[in-house]
Amino acid sequence: MVDVADKLAYFQAITGLEDPDLCSEILAAHGWDLELAISSFTVTNSDRPESSATVAADVAEVGRSEQSSEELRLLQISETMGGVVAPPGLAWKLITLPISVISGSLGLISGAIGLGMWAAGGVLSYSLSMIGLGSGSGRNGDSSSPLVSVSAAGAEAMDFVASFEKDYGATRPNFVTEGFMDGLQLSRNAFKLLFVYLHSPDHPDTPLFCERTLCSEPLAAFINENFVSWGGNIRASEGFKMSNSLKASRFPFCAVVMAATNQRIALLQQVEGPKSPEEMLTILQKVLEESAPVLVAARLDAEERRNSTRLREEQDAAYREALEADQARERQRKEEQERLEREAAEAERKRKEEEEARERAAREAAEKEAALARMRQEKALSLGSEPEKGPNVTQVLVRFPTGERKDRRFHSTATIQSLYDYVDSLGCLDAESYSLVSNFPRVVYGPEKLSLSLKEAGLHPQASLFVEPN
Repeated sequence: MVDVADKLAYFQAITGLEDPDLCSEILAAHGWDLELAISSFTVTNSDRPESSATVAADVAEVGRSEQSSEELRLLQISETMGGVVAPPGLAWKLITLPISVISGSLGLISGAIGLGMWAAGGVLSYSLSMIGLGSGSGRNGDSSSPLVSVSAAGAEAMDFVASFEKDYGATRPNFVTEGFMDGLQLSRNAFKLLFVYLHSPDHPDTPLFCERTLCSEPLAAFINENFVSWGGNIRASEGFKMSNSLKASRFPFCAVVMAATNQRIALLQQVEGPKSPEEMLTILQKVLEESAPVLVAARLDAEERRNSTRLREEQDAAYREALEADQARERQRKEEQERLEREAAEAERKRKEEEEARERAAREAAEKEAALARMRQEKALSLGSEPEKGPNVTQVLVRFPTGERKDRRFHSTATIQSLYDYVDSLGCLDAESYSLVSNFPRVVYGPEKLSLSLKEAGLHPQASLFVEPN
């Protein structure tokens, strides 16, 4: 259970109210909810000037109200000696800052505390315009619409940087315009430490510290060269949360942190109260020297991981190329084998077709020859026996294209068709179509004269005919 006295002291430090009874009444009216009470007070008093003594210089352990027992055990802050923060030893102090504690503040945009802090800081309209919920105006009063949405923490960071530059000029640490966790990630990626500045606008030491120390050219150049910087207004949501997490008890407040493992951060140094540029340079240089081995080791480890990853990727790529080459060769081998099989199958098919064609041709030729033989036999039988010589018998001589001659006697009443049957029965002619022709005079005995008798055709008592293939 957080001590009531701690809440009362913290409320007095933030609000600047010196009357403890009045502070107790305000806290009691809000159920001793510290954030709600501060938010309500900030909204109520946003239109009138605050007291210049909002944060007392000797307030101790301010952020204890927001820390769990485990966080209080892990969060160790260097003791102050004579107003100067003692530098850290070689063993850095690890603190647990769960991501939920830090990033949880992003969700407070819609809650009472976030609304109150933005109203007090004068950034409500800007933030709403950044997320597209309202119209905003820039420094020149021109309305503009953001091209992309901006988170609440990012909007607060952008507003802090713009306000700080407006009040103290462009010579300053280059604060990132993103949330704390994003800034921490940037520092991790750059292998640098994160310089944190918590801005208390109402503290009497703040203006002088910002003008003469934080914005001094040597210190700003040193921070920009060696650190990633993040700043936050304690009256804004994330700045308020970070002041609780880092237990900021005195302002101006600076800290140096670095990302550690298991979602923890290492608090290397914190600086509370006003300091000169020389004192800040001495502190930061010592922190940088002590952290250099770890940063170098982290960089080397990251390079080794990158080299290992690149080597593994190259090996994987070489393996994939070899595998693809083997697969291509296997595909080519299979394709060649399939091609040869197709060609062999095609050759076998053609061979079978040719063999079948030859068998078919031979069969057809045999059938044709058999048919011709039967036809010749039938025609020879149809002619009957050759008649003896006599007055009614015609002697016919047939000459073939090969020069061969055949003669036979026919009855004068036999038809021209009988002569064709006789020629067909001899089997001396390869031509399927032919005509019987006489030379002197030339007469073709075609189909129209087949029914004429030899006597009617003028071939009696003897005739000499030629076989003329058509």
